[in-house]
Amino acid sequence: MTSTETAVAAGAAITNPVLTGFHPDPSILRVGADYYIATSTFEWFPAVRLHHSANLVDWRPLGGALTSTEKLDLTGAGDSGGVWAPSLTYAHGEFHLLYTDVSTFAGGYWDPQNYLVTAPSIEGPWSDPVVLHGRGFDASLFHDEDGSTWMLSMVADWRPGRNRFSGISIQRYDRDAKALTGDEHMIFKGTAAKVTEAPNLYRKDGWYYLVTAEGGTSWEHQVTVARSRDLLGPYEADPAGPLLTSNGHPELTLQKAGHGSLVETPAGQWYLAHLVGRPYSELGRCVLGRESAIQEVTWSEDGWPRIAGGVPADVVPAPLGVPVPAERPVSSERFEDDDFDASTLGVNWSTLRRPATPDWVSLIERPSHLRIYGGQSPMTRLRPSLVARRVTARHLTFDAVMEFQPRNYRQLAGITGYYNTRNWYYLYVTAEDDGTPVLSVLACDSGKVREVPDTRRDLSGVSRLALRLRFDGPELSFAWAADPAAEPRWQEIGPAFDATTLSDEYAANVVAGEPEAWGFTGAFVGLWVQDLGREGGFADFDRATFKTSG
Repeated sequence: MTSTETAVAAGAAITNPVLTGFHPDPSILRVGADYYIATSTFEWFPAVRLHHSANLVDWRPLGGALTSTEKLDLTGAGDSGGVWAPSLTYAHGEFHLLYTDVSTFAGGYWDPQNYLVTAPSIEGPWSDPVVLHGRGFDASLFHDEDGSTWMLSMVADWRPGRNRFSGISIQRYDRDAKALTGDEHMIFKGTAAKVTEAPNLYRKDGWYYLVTAEGGTSWEHQVTVARSRDLLGPYEADPAGPLLTSNGHPELTLQKAGHGSLVETPAGQWYLAHLVGRPYSELGRCVLGRESAIQEVTWSEDGWPRIAGGVPADVVPAPLGVPVPAERPVSSERFEDDDFDASTLGVNWSTLRRPATPDWVSLIERPSHLRIYGGQSPMTRLRPSLVARRVTARHLTFDAVMEFQPRNYRQLAGITGYYNTRNWYYLYVTAEDDGTPVLSVLACDSGKVREVPDTRRDLSGVSRLALRLRFDGPELSFAWAADPAAEPRWQEIGPAFDATTLSDEYAANVVAGEPEAWGFTGAFVGLWVQDLGREGGFADFDRATFKTSG
């Protein structure tokens, strides 16, 4: 037997979460022998992150589907606004990607605009977007056996005193006309868990199964299943309760379990991809954000899907008969050394609120370097210059080699531990009034910016330096080295910072019962450049290394 066959015979396993770090709201799909997951990206480009797997065990990042402002304009998108809960399906020889751009949280409104793009391949090219309704988010497509296509979504109700999550509706989509047609039908009002959203519809053994998320996206989150013999209902919720939840089980590793989608293997097994969070303390802060996990699903004698114990497991049996290497490949999302030799950014890099276009990101102006032209301030929602990647483990090191010649205090460049415009840490280089280059640290906590005392260093005569950021569980620290050509002699700078401020829980701010801010994105590390006077300032990065441990 080969090593691969041995691994299968010995019972290979799925280790959760399968997508670590900020990968929420998984929409799972199988096409032939290939599995894909699409996840939410909110205010980050490329929008709608995609992964591929041949065995549900090992997942390879493909990057993002939406790479241009023609597909999606995130200019001015609020923190945790932008793309919520995409739906990835395949029918009639095409991939269908349905996504929502959410504009606001204020006053009970969301302003969710839904779009649909299609492509012959998961790599694209994706079509121009079709504009669909804006009455709710978490939209999905269902392709029925008769060839018809239907669009589902939660329905938002802005009216004071009403249920803002008023139920799940469905309407037929005409593929030829590229438009919704016929009447909207409200098919499910939810259960007592409330906050009914994220509908996905499946057909099996003469039943339509409606999978929804309920309870909100935090500790009380759950997956609810309802079914009907008729597409338009009525739908009866599973009398046994939720298919999956972590609620009431603070001892579990995987919390916030909910927002699920089903997939069937070629051998007839079923699995559920779903959202989870891993707090650093019991029901505490989740610096890694909301991640994606997979559970095995069986079916009861009376036709309901079941997950063992109704709770998320850390380890799940892999599908039968699927090759799984005995030695697992190391994912580039856990270790990557980028020398910037390619002509485009790698699949693990993201940019904030605007795509990586040549007017501010270049890998060819100076070969084997990433040149980033400075953008607006760290607080901007319009034109930031941040190239970053997801924090995917509690312990990691991120370092970069930078060359930067600031003209004045309006020009800054360096590395950051970032959550959103209101919460970040920044090790940066700038210039004093007399032109002296200096290194220092800024910290932003809930929108209040401060320079960290005793962190200013004179960089006179230093044109090239290495910058390092470390996550050690709940702590974050910075270091720098003046001679990166040799083995860097790292010098610590600043204290150990509270890394848990870069979390969903810390970012959330509820005022008088209405959210002023939500936290949906998880932490990032990245390369950040400002040119506040718009004077042509840029920084060159020669290398960036990302390494996790544990």
